[in-house]
Amino acid sequence: MRLFTKAARVVIMGAALVLGLTVSASAQSPTLETVKVRGYLKCGVTEGIPGFSTRDETGAWTGFEVDYCRAVAAAIFNDPQKVRFSPLSAADRFAALSGGDVDILVRSTTWTMARDTTLGIKFAGVLYYDGQGFLVRKSDKIATALDLNGQPVCVEIDTTSALNAEDYFGINNMTFKPLAFKSQDEVVKAYEDGRCKSMTADSAQLAAERSRLPDPAEHTILPEIISKEPLGPAVRQGDDVWFNIARWTYFALIEAEELGVTSVNVDDQLASDNPPIKRLLGVEGDFGEPLGLPKGWAYQIIKHVGNYAELYERNLGEATAIALPRGLNALWRDGGLHYSPPIR
Repeated sequence: MRLFTKAARVVIMGAALVLGLTVSASAQSPTLETVKVRGYLKCGVTEGIPGFSTRDETGAWTGFEVDYCRAVAAAIFNDPQKVRFSPLSAADRFAALSGGDVDILVRSTTWTMARDTTLGIKFAGVLYYDGQGFLVRKSDKIATALDLNGQPVCVEIDTTSALNAEDYFGINNMTFKPLAFKSQDEVVKAYEDGRCKSMTADSAQLAAERSRLPDPAEHTILPEIISKEPLGPAVRQGDDVWFNIARWTYFALIEAEELGVTSVNVDDQLASDNPPIKRLLGVEGDFGEPLGLPKGWAYQIIKHVGNYAELYERNLGEATAIALPRGLNALWRDGGLHYSPPIR
């Protein structure tokens, strides 16, 4: 039975050829090629927040943001150390990304519509779900954010924190008296000096800053959470493959936790009969090719850096000075919001 005319077959073959060229070209990424030629990844992080990104006296970087950057480097180079960190202020971060000073921005940046549509950048996912709060001294006997009416509040400029606080005070018919500073270090210093009754920022950041105050137990985070702060990595628009690398690095961390694959057992898991584990580790299929990465890209991430739970517990978990419960940052099956599409 003749299903297609000769002309129709030519059209179909031509379409298939175009599709084949499209798929082949999809793995081309100018950013990835630049990173490979340079020999290391350039990653923008916070200027110094315990648990997220800090540098010790030897210059070594640690933190949740730092480990994500190392995961991307591991996926590309099979070496988590092939990354250079750029501490960025809130005011400078977007220009650094759009101008090419960094390849990826992981600097506690909230995903908003305006940022996603007007700055020439693209968010790859939500690495950490947070919400804005207020830190106060217990000695001031402030029980609720409503007690801050007319009180000076320290906040960093060029952040969603200032706008969220202004909205909250306005909605509740309160007088907002912000003391705004260019850097978070200046915010903390002003709070320590007693220039404001409260410091406002993302709650995880407040917990981190409290951990390095002279007497952390004398300070408390008020119960009100006044915003949604989905924090995630961002890349420049126009390089879809690089965007996919940033996105699927995050998803690989989540998928590994859900499947029980860790930095400790990943080599043993190479022999697993579980199909999702085989696909994740590159034993079955080649899910690195469309990313311009080797088959074992996710194996490299897990081997060198761990899964999402390992990153979290190492930097933010109960055994750290910050001691943040997983909460919304647990897996979906544990009541949280993290969820990876299947690797297949």
